[in-house]
Amino acid sequence: MGAVKAKIILPIIFVVVFAVSRIPGLLPLDFSAAYALMFCAGVYFRGAMAWWLPLGVMAFTDAGLSVYYHDKFNTPLFNKELLLNYALYAGLIAMGKWMGKNAPFWKLLFGGILGAAIFYLVTNTLSWLQDPSYAKTLAGWIQALFTGLPGYPPSWEFFRNTLLSGGLFTALFAGAAKVTEESPAEKTAGIVEAADEETADEAVKG
Repeated sequence: MGAVKAKIILPIIFVVVFAVSRIPGLLPLDFSAAYALMFCAGVYFRGAMAWWLPLGVMAFTDAGLSVYYHDKFNTPLFNKELLLNYALYAGLIAMGKWMGKNAPFWKLLFGGILGAAIFYLVTNTLSWLQDPSYAKTLAGWIQALFTGLPGYPPSWEFFRNTLLSGGLFTALFAGAAKVTEESPAEKTAGIVEAADEETADEAVKG
């Protein structure tokens, strides 16, 4: 029963928390559950589900948000920069698989924060390269990462929100996984039940 509970309830928790977190205006800018979702999906989900579930939910919510912002602000329905995001998300899933669910909590927390930091570093570096307002120097790159452009909120606030959200949602998802996992008693009961079923089958065949 515990295994069934974990297989059903845990993905539902991940999806619902992530979907709610994407409601426009609900959370501060760059305070996202995406990094933790991808990383923890790699940690806790087996097989293809670790890939199709988080990436599928991301694509579905991205599509909904694209329509929303297109109607509200006339923004493009598709942004090619999202392709880089999805490549990074796949990397976070792979990182989670490499770390594994048997890693101690502090390592999982560190992994979630590290994944968020990598995402921020790569995407902001791309913005620095593409935005002519930034000098293509080391100072310009540092400005893009931590200061930003005049007239806009400083980019260090986005970096802070990225790290905080990566840690917070990783802790939340890891806690949910702990709550829904099989207890030792349930594991023992499952083994005994399987053995009893095997014995009964042999008796029928005999």
